[in-house]
Amino acid sequence: MKRIITLIAAGFLSALMSVNVQAADVYKLDAVHSSIGFTVKHMMVAKVNGGFNEYEADVKFDAKDLADSRFDFVIKAASIDTRNEARDNHLRNGDFFDTEKYPLIMFKTKKVEKSGDNVYAVTGDLTMKAITKEIVIPVTVDGPVFHPMAKTEAIGVEAVFKLDRQDYGVNWNKTLDNGGLVVANEVNVIVNLEAHKAGN
Repeated sequence: MKRIITLIAAGFLSALMSVNVQAADVYKLDAVHSSIGFTVKHMMVAKVNGGFNEYEADVKFDAKDLADSRFDFVIKAASIDTRNEARDNHLRNGDFFDTEKYPLIMFKTKKVEKSGDNVYAVTGDLTMKAITKEIVIPVTVDGPVFHPMAKTEAIGVEAVFKLDRQDYGVNWNKTLDNGGLVVANEVNVIVNLEAHKAGN
């Protein structure tokens, strides 16, 4: 199963990179300094933090060539980690992500537009549990700066946005006595990536 997921992810990213003639700079993900996480309110009072430990990203960026820029990612859904094994196993089953049937969460860029200083509106398709919806993600790009250890340029990519998990069929819940929900439908997603310019 792991090999199949790897091949699917590799094929997906390969297809994305072959769509355009390369013009924008290609950046390689530095996983040690990157994270894809989320927060969701629990019992209407507290926030639970989680993230995904296995993912890949296709980053191409040139502030002067936004037409060829992209911020794509593929996440292995089963790598979800909320620091509680029982909860993570529940999140992997059919009540939530159903990771055996839907192993990947994917975002594919369709358009990048400048919306402020170092800030870009990235329109793309987010696919989860075989449901695809177009969303717009605000992305902040810091850099490039010279990375003294990698001996190349590095950029930081940050995206913070909200999703309604019900839109993607991640719909398990229970109603509290006061009418509230055990798990909120609104999920805050936080993406922080460090990427190094390839080819140097």
